[in-house]
Amino acid sequence: MTHTSTSTAFDRRIRDDELGHLAVHGVPSLPTPVTSGYASNEDARIWYASFGAGPPVILLHGGLGNSGNWGYQIPALVEAGYAAIVIDSRGQGRSTRDERPYSYELMASDTRAVMDALGVSRAAFIGWSDGADIALVLSRETSSRSAGVFFFGCNVDSTGAKPFHPSAVIDRIYNHHVKEYAALSPVVGGFEAMRDDLGLMQAGQPNYGPDQLGEMAVPVWSVLGEHDEFIEREHAEYIARSIPGARFVLLPDVSHFAPLQRPEAFNQVMLEFLGLFISAARPGKGS
Repeated sequence: MTHTSTSTAFDRRIRDDELGHLAVHGVPSLPTPVTSGYASNEDARIWYASFGAGPPVILLHGGLGNSGNWGYQIPALVEAGYAAIVIDSRGQGRSTRDERPYSYELMASDTRAVMDALGVSRAAFIGWSDGADIALVLSRETSSRSAGVFFFGCNVDSTGAKPFHPSAVIDRIYNHHVKEYAALSPVVGGFEAMRDDLGLMQAGQPNYGPDQLGEMAVPVWSVLGEHDEFIEREHAEYIARSIPGARFVLLPDVSHFAPLQRPEAFNQVMLEFLGLFISAARPGKGS
């Protein structure tokens, strides 16, 4: 990698492979946003916040989580000259949902509604797990809204998922999600129902095959942690082979939770991706 990391000094001290630091300290709080609020879409209120100034980059978190999971990435993006936008996915974090089953298409629609509320016509996407599929679906449906997808740690059909094996690392992130949901969600006691409903979606969606992947018309990097607990490496490589011009990137020594385990390493690759496809704002260039 040739891109020089712009993450903070605090990021560079973090190496939390077992997520013990997360279990005790959580994730650094997001900075004060330039703007935040809710976009109404399809009988739900979708929370968002925007930080910094420059070309827009939308970060979409993984299932069960919320925008706070990007606490190590937002400062790095702002420092590098991007406007970082986070969204709490439907029924997660501060966002609500209706009675319909979850779908990536519905959450892609939510994301476009946030873009419309912020006046963002086109953005690059950093997607983690479920967020990666949301970004991919949005980009296939409306390629004009997408400058590219950093597709981290997700599958596009059921063959890409590993059998589940419990671990202490998974327990720590799960317990973190439970506590965060209780603190943020407008729905009291809804975590288990949300978890189970997301599981139904994840088991069968988006079910993209080579034909659908071949229709992708935006830059995509298929990125995977070397020790990802949930996604087969061959599947991530297959995604990169099937999307025109896509690239496979393996992150060494980390798992599905790389943005929290080794933020500086994750941020360096993320910023390299953005640097190739979207120019950061620099002094004198404006945004």
